[in-house]
Amino acid sequence: MRLDRFLWFARFARSRPVAQSLAESGAIRVDGRRADRAHTLVRVGAVLTMMVGSNVKVVRILALPLRRGPAFEAARLYQDVVNEC
Repeated sequence: MRLDRFLWFARFARSRPVAQSLAESGAIRVDGRRADRAHTLVRVGAVLTMMVGSNVKVVRILALPLRRGPAFEAARLYQDVVNEC
C-alpha cells in the first residue's frame, strides 16, 4: 500500500493531500529508511518513525486498511513501539 494512503486511512493526516505532502516532506522513515515519495510502499510489519507535534512516534503496521474508517478502527492498524535503550 502507498505510504500516503496508509497515513490517511490510519488517521495520521486529516486529508489525502496533507498525507501526500507529509510523505513527500522526508519527515517519515519506513524501516529506518527516509521516505521522500508519497508512493513509497509499506507492508504489514513495517516500522514507521514520524514526528507528531513535538514528539517522535514509532509505530509498527499490524494490518493494511481497506477504507478510512472511524478512529477506533484506525487504531487497530498499528501498534506503538517502545524503544528500550
